[in-house]
Amino acid sequence: MGFGERIRAFFTRNSLDEAAYEDLADLLVEGDLGAAFAYDLVDSLKGKCRKERINDLESSRKALKTLLEPYAPKKSFVLDPAKLNIVLVLGVNGVGKTTSCAKLAFWARKQGAENIVLAAGDTFRAAAVNQLKIHGERLSIRVVAQSQGSDAGAVLWDSIEAASSREGGLVIADTAGRMHTRQDLVKELAKMDRIIMQKAPGANYQKLLVLDATTGQNGIRQAETFNGAVALDGVILSKYDSTAKGGMVFSLAKQFGLPTLFMGTGEGYSDFATFDPPSFIDDFVGS
Repeated sequence: MGFGERIRAFFTRNSLDEAAYEDLADLLVEGDLGAAFAYDLVDSLKGKCRKERINDLESSRKALKTLLEPYAPKKSFVLDPAKLNIVLVLGVNGVGKTTSCAKLAFWARKQGAENIVLAAGDTFRAAAVNQLKIHGERLSIRVVAQSQGSDAGAVLWDSIEAASSREGGLVIADTAGRMHTRQDLVKELAKMDRIIMQKAPGANYQKLLVLDATTGQNGIRQAETFNGAVALDGVILSKYDSTAKGGMVFSLAKQFGLPTLFMGTGEGYSDFATFDPPSFIDDFVGS
């Protein structure tokens, strides 16, 4: 049974008494909301139901949706056709980062973007470079790459050069997700951030973190690390399917003010869509 179905089943019980509220808090914790957030949310729900004299279960579920809305902000991902656009795609290995780069390129082209360049910046893994090249061939999109172990900053520099040769353009840069220490990772990403600032100071520059929807609260720790390295602009939630609970989205907004911008729902390039807060909340609370 998916998480939304479990929430729906919860709201079919006879009444919402004190014990039921405790059960709801436990269920929200299981939904990857985080313990403190879940119990605060349930306390807010209790207060709202008392204040508004809400007694029936369906109305209380709608009240829960209302309380979640501030933590699922809508933010559009906008490309500027008059500027060079640069997207630094971040995330640990295994979250679908390289595939998300390709999906974002596919999505951008459907929006009318031209002169798209994929930068193979994860030079620590030969597989990542080869994978991005394959995506580029399939999508007929240029890939700038060097050999394994090359300087990722040089790859990024060359990619910006390539995209800057024509007006507008979009660079989507893959990055390393794991190094020997956390400090190595932070240092590498900060270096790439500096290169973009130096090479393309007027660019429309955005930093997106890819998080696996099934990782739960571990995703919050990942966000903390990457946000500490470079100030993030938003999240791509990958691998979102019936097994994913999704509460991490609300926690990311609450803790870091990070909006979710895209959701990957399958293997295909088209299985990638802009984040729709009302639909997402409906799925989460089982509407």
